[in-house]
Amino acid sequence: MQSESETSVRLRFAPSPTGYPHLGNIRTALFNWLFARHHGGKFILRIEDTDIARKVEGAVEVILDSLRWLGLNWDEGPYFQSQRLPVYHEIAHRLLDEGHAYLCYCSPERLETMRQEQAKRKQPPKYDRRCRDLTQHERTRLEATGITPVIRFKTPLEGETTFYDLIYGPVTFKHDTLDDFVLLKSDGYPTYHLANIVDDHLMAISHVLRAEEWLSSTPRHVLLYQALNWQAPQFAHLPMILGPDRAKLSKRHGATNISDYQKQGYLPDAMINFLALLGWSLDDRTELLSQEELIKHFSLERVGKTAAIFNKDKLEWMNGVYLRKLSLGEFMRQAMPFLDRDLPESARRPLDKSYVSQVLSLIQERAKTLADVPQLASFFFLDELQYDTGLLLKGKLDAKSAAKAITIASQKLEEVATWDATTLEGILRPLATELNFGTGEFFGLLRVAITGRTAAPPLFQSMAVLGKEKCLKRFDMALQLLPAY
Repeated sequence: MQSESETSVRLRFAPSPTGYPHLGNIRTALFNWLFARHHGGKFILRIEDTDIARKVEGAVEVILDSLRWLGLNWDEGPYFQSQRLPVYHEIAHRLLDEGHAYLCYCSPERLETMRQEQAKRKQPPKYDRRCRDLTQHERTRLEATGITPVIRFKTPLEGETTFYDLIYGPVTFKHDTLDDFVLLKSDGYPTYHLANIVDDHLMAISHVLRAEEWLSSTPRHVLLYQALNWQAPQFAHLPMILGPDRAKLSKRHGATNISDYQKQGYLPDAMINFLALLGWSLDDRTELLSQEELIKHFSLERVGKTAAIFNKDKLEWMNGVYLRKLSLGEFMRQAMPFLDRDLPESARRPLDKSYVSQVLSLIQERAKTLADVPQLASFFFLDELQYDTGLLLKGKLDAKSAAKAITIASQKLEEVATWDATTLEGILRPLATELNFGTGEFFGLLRVAITGRTAAPPLFQSMAVLGKEKCLKRFDMALQLLPAY
């Protein structure tokens, strides 16, 4: 086995546009990208678009946009397999001519019936090799009926294939567990098995890092490399990603298409950090790593064999950490599109950037995603608040006492000339004692009157940003909600 440094390092990410990229796809792309960057190699992007029937409109654009958003820049490509059909035809017919493949004339109906019978007998679905040893006369007769045959690989009937996986070590498959798989379909398009290894060879791919689900396909690919007398790349199969309940990752675990995470306000650096730790670790304690640190330290020796567990709470925590690391200016630049998109229609637009900056300075510590920002900030932008009167009467507070406290606070604040957090606290903190209120109870009452919420950014800073006129107006509105005393 060659060491990682003995060959020119070239890796590829080869998604199929049969759907939008999800966490597992992008984790695979990331590990390939990190490995290539760590070794000073090349990262190639190849679109495996030969499954025409299942191709999803717009999927290619989403794949490219997702990689760009995350900063996973590629050095070559994107190459499209649909534009390389003559190459696959040539190799398939070479295998045919050299006796490593054969023409199969079985109809889809016959194959389906065969699979159903195998299922009844509780046998694994596998082609029964009916066409493997047809005579020339039989082939001529079948071709005369107008059937377009597929080309199947002639898997050895006996023996076994062993390959070395950089994560799992030596892996062996007996040939009697493998079938004669299709190389070229009747529509002229290659299967994954053929196109994948042809392109990996012609593009000089040195290492294939892919999901664990492809481990059972690898002996087929090794046999193809041997039949073509080509050197196989080194293989590494990455652990599965499971939900917290150890079931296959799905939407119910909060896992969605990677572009949805962008729309939900996750930062690319946080996503990269989070995805890198799904199956790889630097040590047993380090959780926050920059892109530069990931490139510096990434190695397959630290990739685990056991399934990685997706934890949405950890992703939110990590994203919050990255949000707090942003400068206020950068936080504002990133948050503005979400404010424009999600603030209530009644919020006046265009948003005043100076005012937005003051608001965001109070919210940055609290946001877990950029999509949280409009909800956290909305009360700053509304002329009228809608909230349950009961929020004003928390604990033992009755309507009469609440109304009296708000009235006196409002009267005191009417006289304030300098409206800043320090001045406001200097007036309201002693007033709580004067009114025989606990500060928590008194400030909680004022907080609801000012924000419509029991939890909000610091009271005096929020009042300072809202301004005198708006605060006094909100005290009046709160009094209207309380019965007169």
